[in-house]
Amino acid sequence: MLFCLSNDEELSLSSLEIDNCSLPEVTIYASQLKTREGGNLMFECQVTGSPTPKVMWQTKELASNFTVQKMTGSTLSLVLHLTNVSFKDNMHNLTCEAENQAGPNEGMVQLDIEFPAKIIFFKDAVKHHHWCFPFAVDGNPATFISWFFNGEPYRKSKFIFIQFIPDSNDGSVKHGCLTLNKPTHMNNGNYTLVAVNELGGENATAVSVAVGLAVFTCIFLLITVLIINKCGHQTKFGIHRSSVLGKEDDLAVSLRFMNFGTSPPSSDEDSGLSSFVENPQYFCGIIKDKDMCVQHIKRQDIVLKWELGEGAFGKVYLAECANLSPDNDKMLVAIKTLKDANESTRQDFQREAELLTVLQHQHIVRFYGVCTDGEPLAMVFEYMRHGDLNRFLRAHGPDARILEESKLPPLGQLTLPQMLQIAAQIASGMVYLASLHFVHRDLATRNCLVGEGLVVKIGDFGMSRDIYSTDYYRVGGRTMLPIRWMPPESIMYRKFTTESDIWSFGVVLWEIFTYGKQPWYQLSNSEAIECITQGRELERPRTCPKEVYLLMHGCWQREPQQRMVIKDIHSHLLELVKNPSVYLDILG
Repeated sequence: MLFCLSNDEELSLSSLEIDNCSLPEVTIYASQLKTREGGNLMFECQVTGSPTPKVMWQTKELASNFTVQKMTGSTLSLVLHLTNVSFKDNMHNLTCEAENQAGPNEGMVQLDIEFPAKIIFFKDAVKHHHWCFPFAVDGNPATFISWFFNGEPYRKSKFIFIQFIPDSNDGSVKHGCLTLNKPTHMNNGNYTLVAVNELGGENATAVSVAVGLAVFTCIFLLITVLIINKCGHQTKFGIHRSSVLGKEDDLAVSLRFMNFGTSPPSSDEDSGLSSFVENPQYFCGIIKDKDMCVQHIKRQDIVLKWELGEGAFGKVYLAECANLSPDNDKMLVAIKTLKDANESTRQDFQREAELLTVLQHQHIVRFYGVCTDGEPLAMVFEYMRHGDLNRFLRAHGPDARILEESKLPPLGQLTLPQMLQIAAQIASGMVYLASLHFVHRDLATRNCLVGEGLVVKIGDFGMSRDIYSTDYYRVGGRTMLPIRWMPPESIMYRKFTTESDIWSFGVVLWEIFTYGKQPWYQLSNSEAIECITQGRELERPRTCPKEVYLLMHGCWQREPQQRMVIKDIHSHLLELVKNPSVYLDILG
């Protein structure tokens, strides 16, 4: 609004150009704006202006390590190096300031740091009109929140609901409250908060006691509730918060079907550590020919993440293990422990470890070794992210929404090439077992595991049977048998051979192409036994190509010696995998 007079003419000062006097111009260059927590970033702030501006990076609010370097050259430049970036700087506005006599100016970029979901806080319940468990979670990509009450997914109602606090100034942090409206003794129990994204997550549990009783909180990992009056001591492994875990459902399923159930069957033959079954005519010779060297893992290299459950033989944990691989400092593994080990169970433990050590194949779940220095004795297994194949098939079949099997964004319905790929991988594992004359006895999709990239491995050798209890039939009041997967000679005479495994593989093919249906689902166990022993076969699934059904038929020959050889079945499946386009029209 100021003017000057020049030859009786008013000139606005703002319209005048002053030599060697210009506001700084700030430009920020970055090779990348996004990285994962622990990574490095570099930003170059280039400034022009006259007189020469003073330049500085605004670093007061940074949680990450940083250094600033002044660059020499024709352009004024100041480089900011961020090292081992912290998740706390996610969505931080990184500012470069410049100022000269003409005035100030600045440039700004927003940091995009990816990190697993984290629970910032999960506090004791606060009583106002309702009981409220306040919480805050953070994560990048966006965090998915779920709740469990006493280990079961909580169901929203007018008495239990979640309230989020809007207009928070904490960037990507989500603030909220789990609210109990007029709680009674029915609301007593453990409330578990699960926060996950595609990079991992954390979990915390609070114990709620209704009106008139104390409410207290216990932060720890999923499902493992260390309540003083119940769990007054920790295992010698130690418990540690995890920031690298995936969805609880996937993890729980993975562990449950690697011999990690809660109540093994009541059977002399089919329970616990001795349930790995080798053909006695052959397998002892194979063991003698192998260089038996069970790997021993140091107890201090194992850090438990959480407890999944407890069976008749010991507890099962998800854990992080160091020094297993030269390529990785730490790996997620499944730990099976043995409680109350006497001399007999120790011998069974050692024998099972030796058997597991023999089985080394890309489509057999990997056994890493044992931990025997101290108690409890433990076995260390490979971790398979997506759990058992049967549930995976149902979650990616036409009835997935009806069954509510998939809580993560669906991958879509499995295609014919994918189903053939799954079948070929299981066949590959069975070719390997047959080459060792190893008899599985309980081959089924529930006993196969699915990892990243649709990698499928055979994971259970007739061990855990509590989750799919309806798949087993109690014979003589004791033994539990998977009769719907068994050939006539196994049902009538308890004869198990590599040929009986071929029959079971045919049923596995049927399961794959029905997206996980139970064989003979329309029949009772006794009716199913009658159909199998009388020579009836399962019908061809609607989505099954004729060539695949012929393979099933070749597996279901009544005379064992007339059944197809697993090596030939594998070869046929590989051929179909390479040339699936001919059959795509069957799926419509």
